[in-house]
Amino acid sequence: MALRRLLRGNLFEQVSGVRSLSTAATPIKATLFPGDGIGPEIAESVKEVFNAAEVPIDWEEHFVGDQVDSRTQSFVTWESLESVRKNGVGLKGPMATPIGKGHRSLNLTLRKELGLYANVRPCYSLPGYKTRYDDVNLVTIRENTEGEYSGLEHQVVRGVVESLKIITRQASIRVAEYAFHYAKTNGRQRVSAIHKANIMRKTDGLFLKCCREVAERYPEITYEEVIIDNCCMMLVKNPSLFDVLVMPNLYGDIISDLCAGLIGGLGLTPSCNIGEGGICLAEAVHGSAPDIAGKNLANPTALLLSSVMMLRHLNLTDKADRIQNAILKTISEGKYRTGDLGGTASTTDFTKASGAMRVTPVCRGSRGIPWTARKFVCSHLIDRGRFLRQCVRIEAVFNQGPKHG
Repeated sequence: MALRRLLRGNLFEQVSGVRSLSTAATPIKATLFPGDGIGPEIAESVKEVFNAAEVPIDWEEHFVGDQVDSRTQSFVTWESLESVRKNGVGLKGPMATPIGKGHRSLNLTLRKELGLYANVRPCYSLPGYKTRYDDVNLVTIRENTEGEYSGLEHQVVRGVVESLKIITRQASIRVAEYAFHYAKTNGRQRVSAIHKANIMRKTDGLFLKCCREVAERYPEITYEEVIIDNCCMMLVKNPSLFDVLVMPNLYGDIISDLCAGLIGGLGLTPSCNIGEGGICLAEAVHGSAPDIAGKNLANPTALLLSSVMMLRHLNLTDKADRIQNAILKTISEGKYRTGDLGGTASTTDFTKASGAMRVTPVCRGSRGIPWTARKFVCSHLIDRGRFLRQCVRIEAVFNQGPKHG
């Protein structure tokens, strides 16, 4: 029971509000955006690892067009959006939007058109990979559709430009409700609303008012409000002070990247966007890195771990466990780390090592914690009954004494 209490909320976390599909013997269709720069290379890594793990996914690939689609006002085509709507699930590599061309960014188009209202980004210390902190275990939840990223900018007169920050009650209530329900579902104890209401009294004030309203319905969850500049200082001093952070769009963009830096960078950080109607679009949040594109140097970890989140959404839990554990063990052993992790391995080397690892969901060392029981392995989208059964299996392993296998 002690182990069960230790693991509750840290092992298999469930992201609520998404559509869960039954495990299927026939292939499940999923939309794939390989992206730009290194995107096609790391997307190929996902395909290879999925093939090695015999994951029943049938990819529908869509690429960014070379002309603006008038229906989306972006290089993202209407057909690709329809693919995600139809399949209900997708995976996106990094996309590069040309600057200052008078059209919506690619990511903004996807969020707006698909109603992706919440970005969920777990940040957890990886076993065996040393950073300044070894106890990071938090989740950032970012409102994804409005704020300064509403895309509403205009020139008032020559030399004067305005950018509009839009905060609505509907969007604020929705993301706050998601954050608190997420915390309750996953056994987390605290939700921190990040803001700058001391300066932006109307916009951030409305966001906080909505968070307080939702917090009243979750008395078992500790609620606090933290000004964003103080939040940044607290995160770099002691990240263990935070559990679940919910915030408007711009702050979420900044804070989530800061948190990624605490655990080793964006190349190790998974991400998933939750949308209306149960849509789930997992993504790599790092850039397209055009300087190393085509050189077989990219680290595919972030997209691989994001694809694991996608698998949990599809209820392919066993496949997700095996792939995630293989990735984490490959990084921990250190033999096939890419250059950004201090190694010399190529993208191909890392991919083959992860695909060949084939770690089982409960992989035992000599009285070491099984890979799936690592405290900071933040797996998503699994039902709680299965989580408790896994805890029972892990307790049985510890009771049996030293084993190898």
